[in-house]
Amino acid sequence: MAINQKSHLSLTLFSVIFIFLSSIPRSLSLPDFQDHTVYEILPEFGLPSGLLPNSVKSYSLSSDGRFVVVLERPCYVHFEYLIYYDETITGQLSYGSIADLKGIEVNRFFLWLDVDEIRVDLPPSDSIYFQVGIINKKLDINQFKTVHSCRDSVKGSCLGSLKRVLELPAPVDEIPMLLTE
Repeated sequence: MAINQKSHLSLTLFSVIFIFLSSIPRSLSLPDFQDHTVYEILPEFGLPSGLLPNSVKSYSLSSDGRFVVVLERPCYVHFEYLIYYDETITGQLSYGSIADLKGIEVNRFFLWLDVDEIRVDLPPSDSIYFQVGIINKKLDINQFKTVHSCRDSVKGSCLGSLKRVLELPAPVDEIPMLLTE
């Protein structure tokens, strides 16, 4: 009979703990950010607010950290590298990182490469890391501390440089002869 009481007591204790844990709201995993801008939320997760351009139209953040950011339009921002932001950006936000990132690309050697993850050192340092495929690029975090303006095109940056590289040199008879004087 003592064994039966012990099993009944442990079953009751288990039931009380289960009911208590299931009554805790799932939203406790993330604070309520309803009244915050996305630029205020990023620093709450240890990330710089300038990771996104100034054209955020709306965002949603679920209790498990999944997010969707919608921009007014696709655009470009020039940091150390030229970055392309699609109109919709998605990922998994956790303290110090954004994983499963979709909608952000970086221009390297005339190629557009998907940025898969962004993370910072914990404890914080002066570096931020961008995972692009198997490449992990470390950059100075200071360039991401302020929110940058969104540009509609890449005029005057990479395309301008590409245009200058591809231009044919002037004919020899148009080049001043400095040595003949």
